[in-house]
Amino acid sequence: MGKTPVPLGLMFSQAGPYAAVGRTMLRGAQLAVSEIAADPAHDFHFDVHMVDPGGRNDGYVAGAQALLAVPGLRHVVGCYTSSSRKEVLPVFEKLDAVLWYPSHYEGFETSENIVYTGAAPNQHVVPLTHYILSQGGRRAFMVGSNYIWAWENNRIMREILGRNGAQVLGERYLPIDEVDVDEIVGLILRHRPDFIFSTLIGQSAYSFIRCLRRKCGEAGLDQPRDLPVLSCSLAEFELPLIGDACDGHISSSVYFSSVRTEANHRFLAAWEQHYPGVGQTSADAEASYIAVHMLARAIRRAGSAEPAAVLAALHTVSFEAPQGLVQIDAENRHCFLWPRIGRSRHDGTFEILHSSSKLVRPDPYLVWEPLALSALTGEQMLRLVS
Repeated sequence: MGKTPVPLGLMFSQAGPYAAVGRTMLRGAQLAVSEIAADPAHDFHFDVHMVDPGGRNDGYVAGAQALLAVPGLRHVVGCYTSSSRKEVLPVFEKLDAVLWYPSHYEGFETSENIVYTGAAPNQHVVPLTHYILSQGGRRAFMVGSNYIWAWENNRIMREILGRNGAQVLGERYLPIDEVDVDEIVGLILRHRPDFIFSTLIGQSAYSFIRCLRRKCGEAGLDQPRDLPVLSCSLAEFELPLIGDACDGHISSSVYFSSVRTEANHRFLAAWEQHYPGVGQTSADAEASYIAVHMLARAIRRAGSAEPAAVLAALHTVSFEAPQGLVQIDAENRHCFLWPRIGRSRHDGTFEILHSSSKLVRPDPYLVWEPLALSALTGEQMLRLVS
């Protein structure tokens, strides 16, 4: 007797300004779909329906409407940007469906119709800010893509820096697809901050880093040492797209391909088997992989794919993800995750500098942030990796 098909939507941009991110997220989701189909513990398999929004918000809305018109389809894994998530949310609310959002994001949101498997702000920007303060960084320059991800993360970092006597020298934003960055790089070189916090995404981020490295070289500066770039989104698959300037950048993430766990060893082997020659996986791919596996476990526990039953069962399941054991918070439907700080290398991987010593509960509204500031002088959120 064959497995029962359960319709599942996948909505990732394979074209547009952040196509490289969308492709790796889709691969992570598809890998999990194949593992569930092969797992005898599940008496169902996912019948996958895909749309490509092309990196356009109207494309996401049309894609969500098309997927949720499929009979029985009530779960969609997808979206990368917060602007796309917010655009499609009314569609999911109207049709009583669930968006599984597999991307780190700026927080300050909960929804009855979204499960968040990427990092919340206390799992990426907060530990990153604590890290740079502990390294003596006191003068920041912020540059980002002009949408809510950059605005909110910059606000969070700015507030933490201010409470600790640090300052922001400048803050600039670019359209998501902008690659003309010479003027902003020149401005940064005139200010000479201790570090740059980049919330640029896609081609804008790659162009910025390449231009910064080139102009630092022309000025006789060692860019990674003298003007380090910090990010909450730079990932392995993007490093080859940056070229010779890919090394020495600091990234805050819950997953790097260099994590040493048995689950990650299996994940990397399966990735290479399914996608030979495509390069490294990433936190974005892992978050998509987690979303599909957590959905499958909740369906199995509930005995139904109906949204209400799945969401009721969700907090009772867990998953041994590549980054470590993860679970969903019953109060806000975000993931407990493992924050880490890494530094990019020429070989397309990250050296892990610091790693959380415990599973960190998601705090999307930063309710506990004043207490978390004690991490600089008290208990350390991150431990040094030797």
